[in-house]
Amino acid sequence: MTDKKTDNGVNVAALLGAREALSEAPAAAQFKWRAKCDWVHGTYSKTSVEGYFGLGEEQKHKTTFTFDADHPEVFASEDRGATPVELVLAGLASCLTAGVAAVAQHREVQLTSVSATLEGDMDIQGILGMDSDVRNGFDGIKVTYQIDADASHEDIEAIVAQSQKRSAVYDIITNPTNVTVDVS
Repeated sequence: MTDKKTDNGVNVAALLGAREALSEAPAAAQFKWRAKCDWVHGTYSKTSVEGYFGLGEEQKHKTTFTFDADHPEVFASEDRGATPVELVLAGLASCLTAGVAAVAQHREVQLTSVSATLEGDMDIQGILGMDSDVRNGFDGIKVTYQIDADASHEDIEAIVAQSQKRSAVYDIITNPTNVTVDVS
């Protein structure tokens, strides 16, 4: 009999320890995430992510992360970054895939490779103001995984389902979120 060693790079013991600690101090579980976007020119902007509030105090990432956003040339723009809707797809893909790694680690399933391809269908007549009955956002998003792991297809499907169930970005996209916009 051998002990199975699984290493997907996720410290499950630390995650479970954090969950236990937060159950005893639920106020520390209140987080505030931030992003700051600066317009550069035309439809081109740069967004930075540096700090956030969590565990009862201000926190900082190890580095400031920046994201360029623009529109493609077919929209008479200069195509200097991903479109904002592509950034949404990237956020969803990253969140779901991180969840797959964490759930697989917890279930002692060794991953060899994980690849998620996302497609978002959109009729741009809405955002162009051509038809007020057409939604501005996605009509739907399709996520397709290619996963190679030491598990059955059914076990992999269960891992993906658990990741989806716990994904913050999946929840944000699939459920209404109150958004307020102020100008100061």
